Amino acid sequence: TCTLSARGDLACVCGPLSSPTVFDSPAITHPLQLTVGIKKATALPAMDLGVCVSIDKAELNESTLVMKVFDFDRFSKHDIIGELRLQLGTIDWNHVIEEWKNLSEPSKSEDIILGEICFSLRYVPTTSKLTVVILEAKNLKSMDLGDPYVKVQLALDKKKWKRKKTSVKKCTQNPYFNESFTFVVSFEQIQVSMILVISVWDHDKFTRNDAIGKIFLGCDATGNQQRHWADMLSNPRKPVAQWHNLFSSEQVDSILELKHSVRIPFINKNF
Repeated sequence: TCTLSARGDLACVCGPLSSPTVFDSPAITHPLQLTVGIKKATALPAMDLGVCVSIDKAELNESTLVMKVFDFDRFSKHDIIGELRLQLGTIDWNHVIEEWKNLSEPSKSEDIILGEICFSLRYVPTTSKLTVVILEAKNLKSMDLGDPYVKVQLALDKKKWKRKKTSVKKCTQNPYFNESFTFVVSFEQIQVSMILVISVWDHDKFTRNDAIGKIFLGCDATGNQQRHWADMLSNPRKPVAQWHNLFSSEQVDSILELKHSVRIPFINKNF
């Protein structure tokens, strides 16, 4: 494999009180998104942070490195300032490259956002309780107004584990829930092997419910989801709320590849 490293300073033009955020996103079979860093209240951020990504040599010529600069917003969608795309097959890997490049307008071929959802996370290590509060969603991309509800699911060691869901909200693409769910999860599980999946569905009385969008947080998460999970762990007992974009269920499921539910064996049962 080849190791791609990006390091250096970044200057960008943005508002004087903005908080620039840099993402690296190599376009490979399953695009990997990494947050390099956040600098607050500056239009001239010096990141001086590094990131390394291992790429098979066979995929190197087919891959593109995408570096995006965002204006970070904890409570809403981040505003993109600009991006830089490098075709990795055009680079001479025998030399270290250090140069300035202008940021361009973001590509229009982005992942389709199917709406946004806001929820808070709270974990109390002393009681092993994880509390998820589904607050609200907005701009849900359904065929009509729809009757949305939210599923909250835990997965352990890549297997579906516990699940709860909200009430159904009638005829709206901007539902308000404010519904709380509590799970008992050990600190070891929440650090090492647990995934939280949040999905929004359109309820239908007569046919199968349609999935509107989905995201996941936890051990394998990246980007905004990884940051929210880390904020929860670094602020025990304190609810941490954040907005997230929803992506297609197919896209999320292909990354997670969850297996059937964890089943507890019967004990002392006669059949």
